[in-house]
Amino acid sequence: MENHYEYEEEYRNTIATVDESGKRIWVYPKKPKGKYHNKRIIVTVILLSLLFSGPFITIDGQPLLLLNIFERKFIIFGQAFWPQDFFLLAVLLVTFFVFIILFTVAFGRVWCGWACPQTLFLEMVFRKIEYLIEGDANKQRKLNQAPWNSTKIFKKGSKQLIFLLISLLISHTVMAYLIGVDQVIEIVSQPPLENLSGFLGLLAFTGIFYWVFAFFREQACVAVCPYGRLQSVLLVKESIVVMYDWIRGEPRDKIKKKAEQTSEAGDCIDCKLCVHACPTGIDIRNGTQLECVNCTACMDACDEVMHKVDRPEGLIRYSSHTAIETGQTKLFTARVAGYAVILVALIGFLSFMLISRSDVDINALKVPGTLYEKLAGDTISNLYNIQLINKTFDPKELRLSVLNFEHASIEQVGSSQILLNSNEKFSGTFFIKIPKADLASTKSKIDIGVYADDELISDFKVSFLGPVVLKK
Repeated sequence: MENHYEYEEEYRNTIATVDESGKRIWVYPKKPKGKYHNKRIIVTVILLSLLFSGPFITIDGQPLLLLNIFERKFIIFGQAFWPQDFFLLAVLLVTFFVFIILFTVAFGRVWCGWACPQTLFLEMVFRKIEYLIEGDANKQRKLNQAPWNSTKIFKKGSKQLIFLLISLLISHTVMAYLIGVDQVIEIVSQPPLENLSGFLGLLAFTGIFYWVFAFFREQACVAVCPYGRLQSVLLVKESIVVMYDWIRGEPRDKIKKKAEQTSEAGDCIDCKLCVHACPTGIDIRNGTQLECVNCTACMDACDEVMHKVDRPEGLIRYSSHTAIETGQTKLFTARVAGYAVILVALIGFLSFMLISRSDVDINALKVPGTLYEKLAGDTISNLYNIQLINKTFDPKELRLSVLNFEHASIEQVGSSQILLNSNEKFSGTFFIKIPKADLASTKSKIDIGVYADDELISDFKVSFLGPVVLKK
């Protein structure tokens, strides 16, 4: 039997949405329907509900998610991360990246078809509105080719107006994740000149989203998104992706419903409905391609045809190259196991760092150029600089105390009170005084506790210098 890849090999040298002259081919995908599309609708409703309600969800009075790059303030699941927590954020990003790699190696671009905001908004919101106003693919083509009249102006104008309003809603939601919903409400409720930067930001976001979803569309996945390019590196023959069963489908033969099939013909009747349904304009029968986002539109279209011609569904289905070629699914490979081990290790390390993370960031060092000072009463004193940062949202009144020397004392230069508001930094100087008799060497490790409301919330160590201790 001929291999299905011998068909139309030229597809490898071209992009489905660009013609020979380099001009863009506008894609008019057939209106999707079927069991997979219905499941995607349910997933879309859940995810978009979470997206639009996210800025209003709070945990202990703090937003569920805030990525304020302007003030370098990040809140994830109610936990604050400040610039000094950059290491934790870096580990979190690396963990997420490894998860994406593992998920792609195992399940291909399921994320793109089922959860990516670009796909959800384009296929499940903007194109739904387009189908509702202009009709299915053929009606859209005819409308675009028709001369401008009142009907065309009304349909095109109302569609673009709705697109613009939805883009406006998306831009306000994104801004709420960046600066907080209260700030967005303040910008909206004030005249533009009162908060010009915020107003211009909303206009910019609205314009970008409107242009992407109304005009740029699938080109964002094909030409811009780097994830599609990673496919060629990450996917293996065992990866579960949308696949055409070439063993069952080839050679293709145009037949009619219930017509007698020759022994040589495969199940594919070459109706090309899988191509017409594809939102990126590819022919999935040519194999896994850069443009495929695993949206399942071709699967539903093919299943509908197979049902009409009394043949089994699943000619195009979620499967792997190995499963179709050998009939055996092998998902847990050595590569998947390796990535899984790395991911588990990263999650464990990140969890430990988050659990052991202190509410107060502390940096204490001896004042440069100083040794020690002898005081009255045979007491030794060392001078230190200290910086304290409150990494919580609540104000904290802090005090310092030596934990491992019973007769040691701490005296802060200036005010004895350390009061820190949220993400506020305190810089100061303090003395540690220890009786000479308590020192066993010229250099001792001092364990200092940080108390808030008489509760030990953190501790740190400093080196204490003293005179030579004579052995008895």
